[in-house]
Amino acid sequence: MDNQHSALGAQRSALPSVDVAIQVEGLVRRYGGLVAVDNVSFTVRRGEIFGLLGPNGAGKTTTLEILETLRQPSAGRVLVDGLDALRQPWAVKRRIGVQLQAAGFYPDLTLVELLRFFAALYGVAVDPGKVLAQFSLEDKARVHFDRLSGGQKQRFALATALLHRPVILFLDEPTTGLDPQARVNLWELIREIHVQGVTVVLTTHYMEEAERLCDRLAIMDRGRIIATGTPRAMIDALLADGFKKPQVRREASLEDVFLHLTGKSLRDA
Repeated sequence: MDNQHSALGAQRSALPSVDVAIQVEGLVRRYGGLVAVDNVSFTVRRGEIFGLLGPNGAGKTTTLEILETLRQPSAGRVLVDGLDALRQPWAVKRRIGVQLQAAGFYPDLTLVELLRFFAALYGVAVDPGKVLAQFSLEDKARVHFDRLSGGQKQRFALATALLHRPVILFLDEPTTGLDPQARVNLWELIREIHVQGVTVVLTTHYMEEAERLCDRLAIMDRGRIIATGTPRAMIDALLADGFKKPQVRREASLEDVFLHLTGKSLRDA
């Protein structure tokens, strides 16, 4: 009886908490002799914005692709919304939304036609006009995707990623190449999505973006996670180690000047 209780206790301890949206344990991805992801473990709490940061080649995108079931790991365990991503990839796909660095859509279809196409794939009913209006694209309904600006393409890709109402949203460098207005607008959209209860996991090279958006961060380098925590806690830990830099107090930045002179409204010409 004691052995049965011990086994049951061990089984229960292995189950993910209801507060955990993603659990990664000992994740490894090898390409021949190259180890792109090296024994990575972390958790993402339900309802938070979690950032994965690191220089080029750190393993961020590979890690994200494994979580999205787009790539198989060499070793390790991944649970997404309580599901084993390796054994139940299609069940995971139904629960997640994915916005890739560069989205590609059928060039001969308009935005309305694309929304209807993706809605049919997901098996959901949508009002294309309402969806486009939510992402400030209502005047582009009959326009083909390749005629959109960079910011418009990112907003439309985000709209398609959310059509089936996923519980977890993956964003891989969502604001790369966008102008300040488009970047700020996309930040606001991400916050709105987060407020609706969606867990967001994003990669970014913009430290300001990570500091403004993320509840918690993991920093990767050479395939390993070297630090995790809230942005504030990471900054405080660095300062506690005696880090100092020249203090130049400024009440505004060049980006503030740019937005003040040109406005915060989107430029979607």
